[in-house]
Amino acid sequence: MSLSKPTGWRKSSRSTQQETCVEIGRVAFGAAVRDSKDRDAGYFTTNGQQWRLFVTAIKAGRFER
Repeated sequence: MSLSKPTGWRKSSRSTQQETCVEIGRVAFGAAVRDSKDRDAGYFTTNGQQWRLFVTAIKAGRFER
């Protein structure tokens, strides 16, 4: 599988204006995530299934403090 560079970066609707800002980008078979305040730090990618499971967990509150 060839890796593609993320495109179409956008700020997550779940990000706050303080310190927990992330941006989401598209890759060929999933999504990429990066810190909007430190874009040079890089990003991680997920495939489509991993992304769907991650979003489901967020909506279920699994990462709430």
